Amino acid sequence: MKNKKLIGAVEVCDLPQLAISELNVRVDTGAATSSLHVDNIEEFTRDETLWIRFDIHPDIYNVDTVVRREAEVFGKKKVKSSTATREKRYVILTDIIMDGFQWRIQLTLTDRSEMTYSMLLGREGMSGHFIVDPEYDYLLTGKD
Repeated sequence: MKNKKLIGAVEVCDLPQLAISELNVRVDTGAATSSLHVDNIEEFTRDETLWIRFDIHPDIYNVDTVVRREAEVFGKKKVKSSTATREKRYVILTDIIMDGFQWRIQLTLTDRSEMTYSMLLGREGMSGHFIVDPEYDYLLTGKD
């Protein structure tokens, strides 16, 4: 437990490789994998490698803002969603920054339009970095 930061149920992160900053993220110790809401996923090949293009709404308060991003596909994963349905999702590897620290996480891409937060940080993404106190939000930033 040495050197682990205390975080709340909601925090802020940056995803620099996707050019997204100050994204509100729901911390979820019940979810193994982290996930990000995207739309309009399109496969393509670059240098004989599978890539995808997708749309992201980086500002949860302004869903009219849409940015198109690309990422190499790390794999596909069967995931049981919060509604208990199983779906196959694309997995990408991307860096995350929280509280000035940067590390790489696996991120599944899915439709989270019915959820309050466009990103969910699961156990695998926070393992070794944080201890969660779900009573609070924004412990890293002091944001209300």
